[in-house]
Amino acid sequence: MRPRIIVIGSSNTDMIIRVPHIPGPGETILGGEFMIVQGGKGANQAIAAARADGEVIFIACLGDDTFGKKAIIELAKEGVDTSHIKIVKDIPSGVAMINVAETGENSISVAPGANSYLLPDDIINAEDIIASADIVLMQLEIPIESVKMAINLANKHKVPIILNPAPARTMSSDLLKKIDFITPNENEAALLVNINSNSVDFKTLARTLKNSGPGSVIITLGEKGAFFIHNDLEKQIPGYKVNAVDTTAAGDTFNGYLAVSLAKGIDIERAVQIANKAASLCVTRLGAQPSIPFINEVI
Repeated sequence: MRPRIIVIGSSNTDMIIRVPHIPGPGETILGGEFMIVQGGKGANQAIAAARADGEVIFIACLGDDTFGKKAIIELAKEGVDTSHIKIVKDIPSGVAMINVAETGENSISVAPGANSYLLPDDIINAEDIIASADIVLMQLEIPIESVKMAINLANKHKVPIILNPAPARTMSSDLLKKIDFITPNENEAALLVNINSNSVDFKTLARTLKNSGPGSVIITLGEKGAFFIHNDLEKQIPGYKVNAVDTTAAGDTFNGYLAVSLAKGIDIERAVQIANKAASLCVTRLGAQPSIPFINEVI
């Protein structure tokens, strides 16, 4: 059976411009190709989990506008259950403005819009859905109070939690102790433990974060792969050398594939290998959701 993954998080419409380099403060540059595609960390992770062969239910909030309606249509095309998406009137759906440089690097500005209206009461209303999950997957592009409520409800029903702590913010040790798997990049891990990421290596960051409470720590390292600590096992899983076109949604792809693999009972080392491969394929393509690979490309 396909594992049930409940994704709680954001949905945005991405407006992407290809540029020769990321512009500096006050700099205007001429770009090239322009695209409008579906994005948002939550929606990206929902699509990734669906393409990884998960049964996905997405809990989110959208505006009653063109962008919101388009997002629901695209999610439904992927087989994602959209029946628990809240629609708010007179509030725009979230949007993101993305510059993608020739190197594949990007800079992103987000106007959260309706994402800020996914409230704790909405999470409480979805308690039965959360209780039915094999894994709950979340990020931090929605109100932190709603994230806390979801974590508490998942704990109550003994449902494993994967938290991708992005955008980065500080979190209490009490909250971190309730998380089964946390998946920051190096900068996010450094912020979580209040350490300058330039002063320590990723292994030290991972150990320090593990000591602050989460059950398992997986630090994503871009082209270097990922490093995890799970029980007494510490290991770096190598990445894949690819020609990066756009790094948008690479982390989301990693998390979606990780969630499905773990929910299927795959051991963490193999699960991270699968997630690494999926993310490496993602960066070879432009855009967020269009770049996410299907399971037959990964396995």
